Amino acid sequence: MSWIDKLNTAVARTVVGRWFRLEGSGARVERAGSKFSVELRAGITIFVAMAYIISTNALILTDSGGTCDCDREEFGATCENDPAYTSCLQVMKLDMITATCAIACMACVLMGLLANLPIALAPGMGLNAYFAYTVVGYHGTGKISYENALAAVCIEGIIFFVLSVLGIRQWFARLIPASLKTATGTGIGIYLAFIGLQSSAGIGLITASPSTLVELGGCPPEYRDENNVCMSHHMEGGPTWLGVMGLVLIGTMLLYRLKGAILIGILIVAIISWPRPTSVTYFPYTQAGNESFDFFKKVVTFHPIKNTLAKFHWDVSSGEFWIALITFLYVDILDCTGTMFSMAKFGGYMNERTQDFEGSSLAFLVDSVSITIGSVFGSSPVTAFIESGAGIAEGGRTGITTIVTGIMFFIALFFAPIFASFPPWATGPALIIVGSMMMQNVTQINWRYIGDALPAFITIIMIPFGYSIGYGLISGIGSFIAINSFTFIVFKLSRGRVKPPNFDERDDWVGFITKGGIKDNIPGWMKWVAGKRHKSLDTENLDASSSVVSKHTDTELKQITVDSHKE
Repeated sequence: MSWIDKLNTAVARTVVGRWFRLEGSGARVERAGSKFSVELRAGITIFVAMAYIISTNALILTDSGGTCDCDREEFGATCENDPAYTSCLQVMKLDMITATCAIACMACVLMGLLANLPIALAPGMGLNAYFAYTVVGYHGTGKISYENALAAVCIEGIIFFVLSVLGIRQWFARLIPASLKTATGTGIGIYLAFIGLQSSAGIGLITASPSTLVELGGCPPEYRDENNVCMSHHMEGGPTWLGVMGLVLIGTMLLYRLKGAILIGILIVAIISWPRPTSVTYFPYTQAGNESFDFFKKVVTFHPIKNTLAKFHWDVSSGEFWIALITFLYVDILDCTGTMFSMAKFGGYMNERTQDFEGSSLAFLVDSVSITIGSVFGSSPVTAFIESGAGIAEGGRTGITTIVTGIMFFIALFFAPIFASFPPWATGPALIIVGSMMMQNVTQINWRYIGDALPAFITIIMIPFGYSIGYGLISGIGSFIAINSFTFIVFKLSRGRVKPPNFDERDDWVGFITKGGIKDNIPGWMKWVAGKRHKSLDTENLDASSSVVSKHTDTELKQITVDSHKE
C-alpha cells in the first residue's frame, strides 16, 4: 500500500471522512470512488479552470464605472478623459479582484461544507456582462446607478433564499422533464467546448465573422479588428497552436489515465506562455501587456476593498429597477438550476426516482446566500460554474473538492498576480475536454418519442447558439409545452382514442411525484420539523396514557386494600 493509499484510508476513517461520506468511511451512504487525494487534485483543477474569472470579472464590472463619477458635461458621457476618474477605475478594478476572490472563497467553502457537492460558485460571467453593460451601462451610461443595481442583486438573493426554504425552487427544478435535464448537460458540454474554442476564454481557433457569425480563426491578436474578426494570417497565431498542443497533451494523458492530466496540461501551457520574448507570450510588448506583466511581477500582494463595500441605493420606484430584478431572477434561476442538475448528472448524484440530487436544498440555499453576500462586496449575481465539470472529470465526488477550490481562491487573494495570469489558451483545452465528456449522457434522451426528442434537441442547440444556459432551457421548456399540450388536450377530449402511435413511449413528465411520492418532494427541514412534532405528540399521548393507566392502577390497589380489610 502506497503512502497515498494510507493517507486516503486514514482520512476516510476520521470524522471528516464520515462527514463527507468518503469511500471506506463507514458512513450510511458513501460516495463511491471518493478519495481524499483525488478530491484535493479535483479542487485545484476546478480553481485553475476558473482562475480566468479573477481578472475577467474585475474588468467587466470595472466597465460599469462602479462608484466612480465625474463631470459628464465637461469630460463626456463615459468620463474617459478625466484623470481622476481613470484613477478611480484602477482602484475599482483592484477592488473587484479582491471581491471576486473573497466571494468565490466563501461560496465554495459553504457549498462543500453544507451541501457536500463538488460544484463551485462564483460571480457569473453572463450575468456580470448584463449587469455592467445593460443595467448600469458602460461607465455608468445606463438607466440605473451601480448602487441601485447592487440593491436589485441583494433583493434577488433574499427572494431566492425564501423560495429555497419553502422548497419552491426545488419543485420548479423537478418539474423540468427528464429529457430536458439530460439535454441541458449535453448543451452545456457543447457550450463549454465553444467557449474553449474562442479567444476570450479559449484557444482562439474560432473567431467572429461579419458574414457567417463565426469562422476558423487562429490569427495573432494584432491581425484582429475591434470586433475580434481575423483580417488575415488565419491559423498562424502561436497561442492557438500552443492551445491545440495542450488539447492533444491532455487527451493523450487521459488516454493513459494519468492522474491529474487536466491540471498538468493547464500548468504546462501556462508556464510556456509566461516568458515575454516569445510568439506565444501572455505579456506582449503593448500597453495592456506591460500593465499585465507589471501586475504579474508583484507575485504577492493584497488590496483591501475601498470603494464598493455595501454601496446600496434602495430606490425601488424605477421601472428599470424591476426589469433588472426580474431578469436577474429568471436568468439566474434557470442558469444555476441547469448547471447544478447537469453537474449532478455528470457526477452520478441524480436520483432517477425523485428527479433530484443529494443536497439540492442546501445547495440552493448556499447559492442564494452567496448572491446576497456578493452584492455586499459590490459584485453581480453569484451562480454555479460549469467549469466544475473539470473537477468532476478528475474524480471529485464530495464537498472536499469545492472546499479546496475555495481555499485556492483565498490564497489567490494574496497571489492574485499569478492566478490572474493563466492565459485563456491554457484553460481552453480543459473546457473542450470536459465538454466532450459531458456529451456521453446524450444517449439517455428519449429519442424514440418526438415530444421528448425535439424539445431536448432545441435545448441542446440553443444553449451554445444563444450563449446562455437560461435561454436554452426557456427554449426547451417552451417547445415542450407547445408540442405536448396539444397532444394532451386531444388525448383527453377524445378520451384516449386519438393519440400518437408511440404515445406510451413518452417520458413520465411528473415522474418525480408518481414514482417518488409526495414525501420525497417536501424540503428536508419541513420533514425534520414534522418529525419532531410527531414525536412530541407521541410523547404527549404516551404520557397521557401512562397517567390514565396510573390512575386505574391506584384505584385497583385501593379496592384490593379495602377488600382485604373486609375479609
